[in-house]
Amino acid sequence: MATERELSDFLKSVEKRAFKRSVYHVRNEESALDIVQDSMMKLAEHYGDKPAEELPMLFQRILSNCTLDWFRRQKTRNALFSNMSDFESAGEDGDFDLLETLRVLDDSERTESAEDTTRRAQILREIEAQIQELPGRQREAFLMRYWEEMDVAETATAMGCSEGSVKTHCSRAVHALSKALKARGIHL
Repeated sequence: MATERELSDFLKSVEKRAFKRSVYHVRNEESALDIVQDSMMKLAEHYGDKPAEELPMLFQRILSNCTLDWFRRQKTRNALFSNMSDFESAGEDGDFDLLETLRVLDDSERTESAEDTTRRAQILREIEAQIQELPGRQREAFLMRYWEEMDVAETATAMGCSEGSVKTHCSRAVHALSKALKARGIHL
C-alpha cells in the first residue's frame, strides 16, 4: 500500500513528462494541464491505496483514458457547436526540458561549445516537432516506450492493446522519425 508520501513523490516525478505527453496529444497547454490534473486526482482518489510499484502503470492507463475522454468531449462539442475552434494551438513553454531522455550526458558532465549546445537544442526542437506529427497511437506508444521507459507489456496494458500492436506502432514511429530527420539533414 502506497503511503501518502510515496503517492506525492510519484506524482511529482511524473508531472512534467505527463504534461508534455498530453500537450503532444491535444496540442493545447491548458487542456493538457487539465488532463494531467484530472488523471492525478483519479489516481489519488481511486488507487491511492494500491502498492507504490503499481502506481506507474495505473497512472499511465488513467492518463491515456483521460486523454481519450478529452477527445470524445471535443468531438461532441464540435458536433454541437460547429463554430468552435479545434483547440489545436500549442504554445512553447521553456519551463520543461525537451525529451529529457534523449540527453546523452548530464549538463554537469558536458563540455560543449556554444555551437554544439545550439545544434543540440535545434535537434531536440526538430525531434519534438516530428513527434507531434506522428499519428496518435504511434506517438503514444513511442512516448511510453522511449520516454517513459516502459517495457512492451506495460505499454500494451496502458494502451489497452496487444504487445504486437505496441511493437508495430513503435517500429512505424521510429521509422517515420528517422526518415523525417534524415530528410532535414539530421543523422543521429
